[in-house]
Amino acid sequence: MKRERIIGLILLIAAFTLLGACSNTASSQEGEKDVTTLRLGHIQSESHTWHKASVKFAELVEEKTDGKVNVEIYPSSTLGSDRDLIEGTQIGSVDFALVAGVMSNFYKPYSILELPYLFDDQEHMESFLYGEGGEELQRDMLEETGIRGLEFWARAPRELTTNKRVDTIDDLKGIKIRVPNIEASVEGWGAMGANPTPMNFSEVYSSLQTGVIDAQENPASFTTSAKIHEVQDYLVKTDHVYGYVQMIMSDITYEKLSEEEQKAVEEAALEARNYQNELVAEQDKKALQEMEESGVEIIEVDKEPFREAVLPVHERLADKYGRDLYDSIIEMSSLGGN
Repeated sequence: MKRERIIGLILLIAAFTLLGACSNTASSQEGEKDVTTLRLGHIQSESHTWHKASVKFAELVEEKTDGKVNVEIYPSSTLGSDRDLIEGTQIGSVDFALVAGVMSNFYKPYSILELPYLFDDQEHMESFLYGEGGEELQRDMLEETGIRGLEFWARAPRELTTNKRVDTIDDLKGIKIRVPNIEASVEGWGAMGANPTPMNFSEVYSSLQTGVIDAQENPASFTTSAKIHEVQDYLVKTDHVYGYVQMIMSDITYEKLSEEEQKAVEEAALEARNYQNELVAEQDKKALQEMEESGVEIIEVDKEPFREAVLPVHERLADKYGRDLYDSIIEMSSLGGN
């Protein structure tokens, strides 16, 4: 009898334990249903402005949705390369991504924006992208690709880093330079006399270290964030591209959100853009100083010969991808056109 009571007590305790576990699981599952978790991927390290602004974006989204939308951030190519991220947003496996020029492989008019020496300076670029031109580009991209452009974030100018000294455009001859797999970059550097080599950014450090390539080109902060200055001797102030990074969103994800959540995401993207843009100039200045202190020699060059060399590429790609778009940008130039 005593034995049966003990067994009964054990079974009762087990039953209550199981009930409690089921209750906790149900409560947890119910809580999870109330929170939408979305993924944001980018290729930069956690020290870069892209990541810092991504964290700011996630905080803003959580705040503006009262915790109903949670954004998880995956830096350093965790979710793949630029191309992987873009393709992920098309099918909905990636919710947000920060991507730069590779977008031109998915929506061709973006090829115009990648032309070397298209924009005079940062102000020229921002005037176009933050005006009607940028809005129209994003509307058309959504219609053609199913990818929603949220905001253009400013980047510092792209500079050439190399292990072979470059003082004039003639010194580019034969230099094997890593470029993103973007037509304007490949043709532009070819026109300037270099040997452009498309390559994933994740392979650049080791390729420079082993001599597979001689050079690469990126904003200074991008270069130092990836420690590329450790395997480069010179930085050449070419200022050849005043570029952007675009925060994109899967339209599949967007349409699943409520109108209030959609508005919150859009507002957060704008505020994160402004936050990121404030960081860019400061970080670029620090990156140049870091490179100089590490022994990288910074070289000033006359940019006009470089600019003149790429004008035939401008004309060819303008005719191919959007003469009206190209002309509208050039008309805003302080240089009075090409």
